[in-house]
Amino acid sequence: MRRWHVASPGALVSQTVVPVKGQFDWPTQRSWMSSRAIDDVELVGSDSYRRTTAIGAVPAVVEVTCLPSAPTVEVKVRTLAPCDVGAVAARVTRVLDLDRDLLAMRGHFADDPFLAGALASHPTLRVPGGWDAFELAVRAVLGQQVTVRAARQLASDLVAICGSAMPVGLHALGLARLFPTAGQVAAADLGALRMPGARRATLTALARAAADDDRLFEAGGPLDDVIARLRAIKGIGEWTAHYIALRALRHPDAFPASDVGLLRGAARETGTRPTPDALLRRAERWRPCRAYAAQLLWAEDGDR
Repeated sequence: MRRWHVASPGALVSQTVVPVKGQFDWPTQRSWMSSRAIDDVELVGSDSYRRTTAIGAVPAVVEVTCLPSAPTVEVKVRTLAPCDVGAVAARVTRVLDLDRDLLAMRGHFADDPFLAGALASHPTLRVPGGWDAFELAVRAVLGQQVTVRAARQLASDLVAICGSAMPVGLHALGLARLFPTAGQVAAADLGALRMPGARRATLTALARAAADDDRLFEAGGPLDDVIARLRAIKGIGEWTAHYIALRALRHPDAFPASDVGLLRGAARETGTRPTPDALLRRAERWRPCRAYAAQLLWAEDGDR
């Protein structure tokens, strides 16, 4: 049982460590997270990642510290009431992809000349996940046909519109709000979001679906079933469904073939930019690990 101690009036802190399987390239992970950090919710430092979250019904600030060459990462949880730190540790493992067998991944693609350059350039690459499945799905919708920077601003605007304020006793380093729940987004007036009306409608439809079905983002099961479940939501297309499956559900074979970053990354390998259908055909030989291949192609494009 992990112990809690009082850090400040009313605030409790508990710490644990999470093991890392193999080498962990924190600078690459840091760059990816930093470019997407949501105002008031996330903060990425030189050796740490901090964010607000709710553990069950308990608001908390989570701090993850990554030390060079260490076989573990340190996780600190600050709350106003004891909560399940083990659940936080599991999320950290998912978000940072700490349990991936990198040797097995490299072995799976070792004989494929198409990915040889990417494997050589990014031998310790991992596949970043989402802290929360609904949050990641919202980010995916906000990121449709816009830059990473624009999607980050939209996510920050959404938090300002309907995210709950953190208890004053947990305000730290400007982290003052929680990412909104599905119910909060479903009930919110999203007119202030600077995006097409159809995409705002998709956000609302996604939020309602998530609020009505607590199994919507259930991991596991055949990829086709996962994609079909997500695509049943009005406005969720093939790219968005695969991206959610890859990042939020950690499905190892998800592959958003029409993603422009993947197509540009593939062009760096061959000199010719393929069509989405051509890339999808090429990706057949990467099953059942196409998600890792996707991350390699994103890395080749510089968009990790």
